[in-house]
Amino acid sequence: RPVPGAGASGAPGPPESARPDPGESALLDGWLQRGVGRGAGGGEAGACRPPVRQDPDSGPDYEALPAGATVTTYMVAGAVAGILEHCVMYPIDCVKTRMQSLQPDPAARYRNVLEALWRIIRTEGLWRPMRGLNVTATGAGPAHALYFACYEKLKKTLSDVIHPGGNSHIANGAAGCVATLLHDAAMNPAEVVKQRMQMYNSPYHRVTDCVRAVWQNEGAGAFYRSYTTQLTMNVPFQAIHFMTYEFLQEHFNPQRRYNPSSHVLSGACAGAVAAAATTPLDVCKTLLNTQESLALNSNVTGHITGMASAFRTVYQVGGVTAYFRGVQARVIYQIPSTAIAWSVYEFFKYLITKRQEEWRAGK
Repeated sequence: RPVPGAGASGAPGPPESARPDPGESALLDGWLQRGVGRGAGGGEAGACRPPVRQDPDSGPDYEALPAGATVTTYMVAGAVAGILEHCVMYPIDCVKTRMQSLQPDPAARYRNVLEALWRIIRTEGLWRPMRGLNVTATGAGPAHALYFACYEKLKKTLSDVIHPGGNSHIANGAAGCVATLLHDAAMNPAEVVKQRMQMYNSPYHRVTDCVRAVWQNEGAGAFYRSYTTQLTMNVPFQAIHFMTYEFLQEHFNPQRRYNPSSHVLSGACAGAVAAAATTPLDVCKTLLNTQESLALNSNVTGHITGMASAFRTVYQVGGVTAYFRGVQARVIYQIPSTAIAWSVYEFFKYLITKRQEEWRAGK
């Protein structure tokens, strides 16, 4: 007869009081199946190690943006972002300028962006869509340095007043509007030269030729002829742009960490919304910058000198639909353009600030 407490071989087993409770055995088995309590080799070396809890909803472990970025950091990051944005997207910008032409030459009438780009390269040369890039890059650096530095500092100042300790969409929009004043003041002359060089059959092959001709024939004021219209377009554009970007960041990146995917997505959506809403103003700005000769034939004053004159000329030449010429190219341009600008800006802001903090810590 089996001895009480003996195992299968008849050897005495552990007393009843020493046997583990069935509930405890099940809990222990569950821990062992999940690898909790085991060492690296599966033994008991880590038996006392507490289980590691992980939040299944946590996103990528990006580092938080360092606090205390300086004005110099904003300016350097903004300049790099502006130059890269304009250089990468310049061929599409050339197409946009041509598609906004009110009465284009028959050889410069395009159905869509890709067809336009292909025809320009095939009929005018591989580098034709890049003509004027140098003046754009020269203007974009200081313009975007002022733009981002002003926005960052003013956004924080206004947010502390309007919504202390939080994010204010009114502050974001107002900061974007003021930053636009500085950006356009630095960028407007480059825009005039760039767009004249982008037009079909442009007589200018070099930036210096264009600058000299505009200065001699139309005076220094020609470089700022579209400034008020540019502001009229860019102030609402940037207000919509910054408010949309910050709104999307609250949803995609609420902890405001350095998260490239959220910066790209928020920037792209913000650019698309703002571009579509302000296309009529961009058409008028292009007309003021280029002083398109065929359109001028319908204007008795000889030169289009203001926003009201530009709006009237656009309507006389093409009706209501003319205000939306090039809307496809404008949106296609702005989606990657603002995505590049924000992702590059946030990256360099993060990188420069982190290096500065590491340098201070090592002193």
